Parts: sequence; C-alpha cells; structure tokens
Amino acid sequence: MRILVLGSGAREHAVILALRSEEVSHEIFAAPGNAGIARDAELVDLDPLDPVAVTEFAKEHAVDLVVIGPEAPLVAGVADAVRERGIPVFGPGKAAARLEGSKAFAKHVMDAAGVPTGRALHAASLDAVAEALDELGAPYVVKADGLASGKGVIVTPDREAALAHAAAYLPNGPVLVEEFLDGPEVSLFFLSDGDRVLPLSPAQDYKRLRDADEGPNTGGMGAYSPLPWLADRFGSEEAFVDLVSREVAEPVVRHLDAAGTPFVGLLYAGLVLTATGVKVIEFNARFGDPETQVVLPRLREPLSGLLLAAASGTLEDHARATFRDDAAVVVVLASEGYPERPVVGRPLRGLADAEAIEGVHIAHAATATDGADLVSTGGRVLGVVGTGADLEESRARAYRALELIELEGGQYRRDIAALQ
Repeated sequence: MRILVLGSGAREHAVILALRSEEVSHEIFAAPGNAGIARDAELVDLDPLDPVAVTEFAKEHAVDLVVIGPEAPLVAGVADAVRERGIPVFGPGKAAARLEGSKAFAKHVMDAAGVPTGRALHAASLDAVAEALDELGAPYVVKADGLASGKGVIVTPDREAALAHAAAYLPNGPVLVEEFLDGPEVSLFFLSDGDRVLPLSPAQDYKRLRDADEGPNTGGMGAYSPLPWLADRFGSEEAFVDLVSREVAEPVVRHLDAAGTPFVGLLYAGLVLTATGVKVIEFNARFGDPETQVVLPRLREPLSGLLLAAASGTLEDHARATFRDDAAVVVVLASEGYPERPVVGRPLRGLADAEAIEGVHIAHAATATDGADLVSTGGRVLGVVGTGADLEESRARAYRALELIELEGGQYRRDIAALQ
C-alpha cells in the first residue's frame, strides 16, 4: 500500500512506526516529517496545509491512503479536497473538524447529542469572562475557542490568572469559561467511518510541565497505557470502553452524520471520571499526542487495515480492535524554556545507546539534521517509549533510556506512570 502521512511530530512518527511494524511492506511518504521520520518514510516537499498540493501529489503518486496527523490541515479542509478526488483519507472534513477547531461548536454538538459534559459559558469580552468566572466559581477553567496547540487552556484557583489568560486569547476570538470537572482524566480514541465507531485502548496523559502536576499546561509531557485502575471502578477496561462508546462516541457520530457532516477519522474523547459519572472535557479530531505513542505499540491488528476501513466506510468488517497485555510508557523530552520560549537548535546525542535498551524506541517530535548533528527544532523534542510486561518495567526502561540522551537544558517529568 502507498500511504501519505501529513505531519511532523511524534504522533505522526508513532503512526509510521506502527505501519512499518506490519508484516506487509508499505511505501510511506511523509510531509513535512522530521529527522526521525526520515529514517522510516520518504520525506516529500509538500505543504500539508495546501489542499491542492496534497491532492495532486496523492494522484500523481497513486497513493492508496492519506493519513492526516495534526489538526491544522483538517481545519483547513485538506481532507475534503482529497476525498473529492476519490482518494481514501483518514481525517474528517472541515465541517466535522470543527469539533476540535471550535470549543463552542463541540459544546453545541454535545448538548444536541445528549453527551455528558460540564457547563460552559461563551465570552467575547473581558467583562463577560469576569461574569462567567463569578457564576461558575473556582477552580477557574478558561479555554481558547479555536486551535491553540494544546496550550489554550488554564485551570487555576487564581481569578486574576484566569482573566489574564482570557485577555491573551480574546484578540483571536471568544473564549469559553467552563465548569471545573474533578476526577482522573482518561483519553480514549475511536476510529470512525461516519456511521460506526471502533474504540482503541484507553490511555492517560500528563499535561502539566512539572512533577506532581505543577507548572503550566503543555501539549503533553508523557502518557501510559493500559490503565489497570479502570477495572477497580468499572469492573473491566472493556466495560469502561463500552460505556463511553455508547454514551459519548456513538451519539456524536450519529449527530454529525444526521447533520450532513459525517465524521471520518479519529475521534479523540478527553474524559473526566467525576463522582457523578464520566464526562467529556473536550474532543479532538485526530490522534492525540503523546497518547498515540503508547496506544499503537500495543495494537494487535495491522493499523493500515483499520485506517483504510475507516476511510472507506467499511468498519463493520472489524468487530473490535484487540491489544496486547503488555504496557507502554512514553516520557517527553522537552527543550529548555518550553512551553513559553523553547530554546532550539541544540545538539542531541545518545539516541542510539538509548534505543539499544530492550523494549525502547524513540518517536521524534521536533528534530532535524545539521550537518552530522541531530538538533532540536521545537519545544517537545522526543518521545521516549518503553514497553514491557507491565507499567513498572516499561517506565523503568523509558527512564533508563532518557538518562543516556544528552540535550543541553533538556527537561522531562520524573513521575510519568508512577501510580503508587
């Protein structure tokens, strides 16, 4: 199969690594990619935000499947252009991608579909934000309505900090002030062909920069899968997945289909397990990062077949995705100054030694080659993935590998998947 993957982060590298692990060989193109992706796919000079350029490349190179990784091309309508030319594409059209592109639209869909979520107030001015904060109370939750690379959310007991966050995003459009939902968070992915959904395995990620969930919100500093504690609360992971499928994913996909905007691609449900039940914090319209790095290594079925089935409207041929009993942990290595002002261009060393550890592989997030050197190009630089028989073995391998990697000023959390 010829596959074009759009994106340049660790999520896209994780998808490509899963495709490369299959028994059947694929010809994989990537745009724009990064230094790590270049080892596993052919990088092509292509703007992933240009619908015409993506479509023409896919036609000229007889691409069988286009996989859109990040949210920006989805919101730009790239999937629509590719789909109109008869090429299977894994990713929702522009209208359905508003589920991620607009927090207000997502709340509207949840209300219409009867999906459990917290209250939210739309605010287009600082005075309106202040009124909403007073109505909903602390802790305060303020979200940018549009895309913000995972950094548009603040959760704080400090009213002034909440107002300052809103003030920073209001010039770009309205914000949402939401009810704070208390409880552990879970990420759950669903493949959708527009009519049906196929759930994957739950994961949990860590948004805050520092240990013990301190510091600013980031795009994600680590994740693990599976979640053994779900069985204590729901009887089994399968029971939890069935509940969320029934109460969240299926109603949303049905609603979008009935509205004439079928959702074809990856529906990401960010969930909170509150004292009164499972509630949705947010939806994304693509694989999550860094959760993808721990979910896909455990998948038994060939990923290519599942993605193509979703893109082709044939998910009914796949009863249920199955996962290995082993565990996976990813720890993100970030640049100095991340997330506010990451320092880039610094050399990376020791990756070969790190990947020589049993059960370890590295998903590149922001890397490039500079002569003979591998250098950082962004805030989150690498996702160091450890796999093993259980979480303890997996996280021990990941952290052992991190100790071998050199990046001046590099930072990472030391408590990912430390459940005790």
